[in-house]
Amino acid sequence: MLANASVTTMLPVIDMERARAFYERCLGLRPSGLRPDGKFIYQVGGSTLALFPKPDGTKAEHTAISFRVPDIASSITELKAAGVAFENYDFPGFKTVNHVCVLGAEKAAWFKDTEGNYLCIHEDLA
Repeated sequence: MLANASVTTMLPVIDMERARAFYERCLGLRPSGLRPDGKFIYQVGGSTLALFPKPDGTKAEHTAISFRVPDIASSITELKAAGVAFENYDFPGFKTVNHVCVLGAEKAAWFKDTEGNYLCIHEDLA
């Protein structure tokens, strides 16, 4: 029924100005519009990302968005130069090296947005 529907990822933000600065300046997203209900919209690849104001905020304790990139190492370098701080992990069976963890058929690296949501970049290995 929904296999051909477009998908919008919705992320609540406490401070829209701060969030927009991060998504636009640090991640390089280009805004495509402000909706009357306060949502700020970005077109990302073939998907839509909407930031919406939520005074109390919420943050995902899991990966809220994962961006597929062709070269994770160069993407990390570019994002770090733009001010993104990557997470590092060292757990049994889950360890990052130079911010990257190999998970089966992909490499992945995580960082947080201004609201504390976990975002990810990943590179497919196959």
